[in-house]
Amino acid sequence: MFVYPVILSQDKFVHRDSLNYPFEERSMQFGDGVYEVIRIYNGTYYLLDEHVDRLYRSAEAIKINLDLDKDKLIALLHDLMERNNMTEDGKVYLQVTRGSAPRDHVFPLDAAPNMYAYVVKVPRNTELLSNGVATITHRDIRWEYCFIKSLNLLPNVLAKQEAKDHHCYEAILHKDGLVTECSASNVYLVKNGSIYTHPATENILHGCVRMRVEQFTNDLQIPFIEEAFRIEDIGKADELFLTSSTSEVLPIIEVDGQQIADGKPGNITKKLQAAYEKDANILNKSTVNQ
Repeated sequence: MFVYPVILSQDKFVHRDSLNYPFEERSMQFGDGVYEVIRIYNGTYYLLDEHVDRLYRSAEAIKINLDLDKDKLIALLHDLMERNNMTEDGKVYLQVTRGSAPRDHVFPLDAAPNMYAYVVKVPRNTELLSNGVATITHRDIRWEYCFIKSLNLLPNVLAKQEAKDHHCYEAILHKDGLVTECSASNVYLVKNGSIYTHPATENILHGCVRMRVEQFTNDLQIPFIEEAFRIEDIGKADELFLTSSTSEVLPIIEVDGQQIADGKPGNITKKLQAAYEKDANILNKSTVNQ
């Protein structure tokens, strides 16, 4: 994985090797912070405003006062790309923590938030986008405020690792048989021409791509029904797919070793992929769905 050398730290730009915070940093000791992952195509951000807005909502939800204007942060993120001469496909990882202070569960009185961002080169995986992926199901053991994009990701990590151990791409999470989302993405079921997905409650992350997909369905006149489906519905699905900033609109063709429909990406998924590529102004999109 190639990480570009210039890091945004607070409102300054430094070399990645010089980034240094005290060992008593609340992100390391409490997971006390929030983050965003923002997709880049051909050196251009995709859904940047949506991600920045969600970062501020997450920070506010856990009572972090990010003393940096949104417009200023957006300008800094553009400057970060320019300073790295980044013109390819990639992503920005952006993190805000409550700050560095002596370890105590209660909030420190005088600590200022720590913020940093860095750029990583991430090419599109057109093979997976064209052919689809296998997944497993996994019990959702996360906390109840999943709408906050917090650093407390251990349950997600464990689920994702189990998927990898089963040679699968993702883990579909469920609570009492109701599907919520995946370990690092939102998930959707297609049946009889309609798309079903969990409502945007506190139990799931309100994905930026998820919100865009809903707009695509309105344009394509595809019913988008915010209604949780059950584990047993998966085997009867016409199509399944997942979305995230790095996965885009990704077909699911197998769950727990069971083939979905004919085992190929479905027509509605392909239409949404095409809408995504058009919206993101992705070049060379002919490499997908050939």
